[in-house]
Amino acid sequence: MNKTTISALMLAVAVLATGCKKDADPTTGPAQEAGAAIDNTAANAAQETKEAGAAVGAATERAADNVEAGAERAAANVDAATDRAAANMKEAGAEVRQESKEAAANVKEGAANLTDKAGKGLERAGEKMQDASK
Repeated sequence: MNKTTISALMLAVAVLATGCKKDADPTTGPAQEAGAAIDNTAANAAQETKEAGAAVGAATERAADNVEAGAERAAANVDAATDRAAANMKEAGAEVRQESKEAAANVKEGAANLTDKAGKGLERAGEKMQDASK
């Protein structure tokens, strides 16, 4: 509650308290009744302020807990993503090594086939030269 609202409530209570009623207690005058009403209003406002402060404190604690839990979840997610990335890189490295071995084997086989074909071609050429010289 702001100061204007509290002042307005206090004035309203004072006006109601000083109305044209007759009290059973003749020693209490309108000013005393108005003062008592103002004291009651101030006490109620103080209680509401305490309750609002407690609610804000509780909300702040819950927010802090939520932030902490969120940070922990984010850290766990980052850790899990890092682990997955490491596993993927390890797997990719193994695949690259395997593919490199297979490619090297293919190159060796191709070179052997080329050497074999070149040798056969040279052999035939040599035979043709021998046949031509006869």
